[in-house]
Amino acid sequence: MCSKAVENMKSTGVLFRGDCAQIAKELTGARFINKKAAYIVEARDKFLHGNPVSLRSILGEINDGYLAREWLVGNVKGIGYKEAGHFLRNIGFNQDLAILDRHILRNLKKLGVIDSFPDSLSRRQYLTIEVKMKEFSEAVRIPMSHLDFVL
Repeated sequence: MCSKAVENMKSTGVLFRGDCAQIAKELTGARFINKKAAYIVEARDKFLHGNPVSLRSILGEINDGYLAREWLVGNVKGIGYKEAGHFLRNIGFNQDLAILDRHILRNLKKLGVIDSFPDSLSRRQYLTIEVKMKEFSEAVRIPMSHLDFVL
């Protein structure tokens, strides 16, 4: 749904020129459309307009996936650990970051990697579970970038 919305926004020009209301209209079917629209506008302003921040140069200077993820989470509103990990993997920056969604967490619990299924994830919980998943990944010899697909 979100991929289709992005393609629609790109083709209509709303992604790069639309206001929050126009963007929210394109996000029908997604969750939290008004917040997402505001995050898109804020990121667009930060990275494309005025005195833009160069994400490529920042990530190049950081040169560490875990620190890059921390930077994204701390500096791009609406981006959490899971989304930042997806982004960094998709651009080929780091393949060892955990993508912890409810499906993966449920399977990590079934496999005994974690003791309980958390209702929500704080930073500390996310990073603790990521370490456990990394250890499991090494034990079963499945790279982290593949393990979430398996789970």
